[in-house]
Amino acid sequence: MDMKYNHLGVPTDKEFEGEIDLPHLKMTVSDHQNNPYGIQLMRFWEDAPYPEIVQKLPHAAFEVEDLEESLKGQKVIIKPNSPSEGLIVAFIEVNGVPVELMEYKK
Repeated sequence: MDMKYNHLGVPTDKEFEGEIDLPHLKMTVSDHQNNPYGIQLMRFWEDAPYPEIVQKLPHAAFEVEDLEESLKGQKVIIKPNSPSEGLIVAFIEVNGVPVELMEYKK
């Protein structure tokens, strides 16, 4: 599987500078492109529909060429979905840690 690092998502329950509310996702995030390491803070809203493992543990996110192929044989914890136009994402669990796989449609 060919992958490229995109960001590190870090859950928090505290407010942070540069908050971006995403009502359709029921979460608030920071811009992962505002630092050279791709660190993105994430605060989940009370009614956010995500597994506890995603809401509590940091996750690494990787861009993949073929999301469907990359999910074969993996423990999928969030099925493929499109949080924004041109992007499909899914979460898997690896060694008890969430990992986000992202496919940008060209």
